[in-house]
Amino acid sequence: MCVNGRTCSLGQDVDEKSDVVTVEGRKVALPAVHKYYMMNKPKGYVCTVSDDRGRKTVMDLLPQNAGRVYPVGRLDYDSEGMLLFTDDGELAFRLTHPKNEITKTYLVRIEGEVSEQLLNKLRAGVELDGKMTSKSKIRIVETDKKYTKLHVTIGEGRNRQVRRMFEIIGKEVVFLKRIRIGEMTLGSLERGKVRSLNAEEVFYLKNL
Repeated sequence: MCVNGRTCSLGQDVDEKSDVVTVEGRKVALPAVHKYYMMNKPKGYVCTVSDDRGRKTVMDLLPQNAGRVYPVGRLDYDSEGMLLFTDDGELAFRLTHPKNEITKTYLVRIEGEVSEQLLNKLRAGVELDGKMTSKSKIRIVETDKKYTKLHVTIGEGRNRQVRRMFEIIGKEVVFLKRIRIGEMTLGSLERGKVRSLNAEEVFYLKNL
């Protein structure tokens, strides 16, 4: 292996911007440095690069130096919470492919009360578009006669899945926020804000 035409030594430093590395006369391209971001998506934004209806998109909230990154999965227009962005296609595929069953947890608010019997129906799986949903974890975190807040964890990502699941038991979701992907949480990230993922977080996602 040579650097700038000269045989290099083990451990030699290489400047990725100016040095030319070759192996047996062939130039070696250094691996791409990918970008990874987390957004606390607010309501009123669509998870697309552009919108033919003129609505605001999540791309409008990214910093100007974010580069050509894309949202990983989706949150619907009226939902908020954790949304990841990257230009790492391999990781995006890993996080969104159904076979990997990457869990996502949502804070859900419905009007009125709900019985454990109805929740057990959702936990066991319900039919959406002719196919049963996988088992889910649902826990009531706060309730009174006017509303109920729940944590809902699913390993799928069907279109508007959580909202449609509750519609089946006659309950309308009035608030939905994704608060966790795997064990990664939003932390203190404010609504509408974006931050870069650190190396530990990227490693965690790649090994989910």
